[in-house]
Amino acid sequence: MQLFVGLGNPGAKYLKNRHNIGFMAVDRLAEDHRFAPWRSKFQGQITEGMLGGVKVLLLKPETFMNLSGQSVGEAMRFYKLTPDDITVFHDELDLAPGKCRLKTGGGHAGHNGLRSIHAHIGETYHRVRLGIGHPGHKDKVSPYVLGDFAKSDADWLDDLLRGISDGASELAKGAGPKFLNAVALRVAPPRSSTTVKPAAKPAETAAKTEENSPEQQLSPIQKLAARFR
Repeated sequence: MQLFVGLGNPGAKYLKNRHNIGFMAVDRLAEDHRFAPWRSKFQGQITEGMLGGVKVLLLKPETFMNLSGQSVGEAMRFYKLTPDDITVFHDELDLAPGKCRLKTGGGHAGHNGLRSIHAHIGETYHRVRLGIGHPGHKDKVSPYVLGDFAKSDADWLDDLLRGISDGASELAKGAGPKFLNAVALRVAPPRSSTTVKPAAKPAETAAKTEENSPEQQLSPIQKLAARFR
C-alpha cells in the first residue's frame, strides 16, 4: 500500500494558490483514476483506489500547511506504513514553473509543510517536487506562494497535472524514471522528426528547369552551330 499526500491549505480562499499545487495533483489523480469519494479522516480528506495494481491512499491534510505532519503521521501509524511508503506532492520554489523532480530524504529547504512532516515521521519519505518558480527575493516568497496562479500559467499547469496523472501508475510501482518521462511527454512533447521541405517557388522552379534543359548543357560552339541548322 502507498500513501500519496498532497500539500496545501484548506478552504476556498486558498484553492488556486501556488502553495496548493499538491492538493491539485492528488485531486487530479482521484478524478482521473476514479478513486472512491473523499471522506474526513486523520485531520484531513482521504480516498483510496488502485494505480498500476497497487492500492493507493490519497490524503489532503486539513491542518493548514504548517501542521501537515500531524495528519500524515496519524495516517501512517493507522495503516502501519513506513516513510518509504509515503510520497508527498508539494510546491517547489527552486524549480522553474512546470518542472517536476523526484527526491527521497534530505532537508526541507524551509518549506513549512515538509518541516512539519519531518518532525512527525522523519525525512526518509519520497517527494514529488512541483516547480512554481521563485519571485526573485525572499521577502516576496510568502505573498507569492499564497497568491493564485496567473491566467498565463493555466496551460503549463494543466499539462503538468495531466502528466502526473499519466505517470501515476508508474510512480505507485516505484518506477520513478518512467513517471518523470510521462510528465515530460505532456509538458514538453517531442517535436516531429519528419521535416517537410517547402515547395519551390514558381520562379525558382522555372529557373532550375531552364538550367537543366538540354540547350543549357550545350557548349557555346554547339549553340552557334545549332542556330544555322
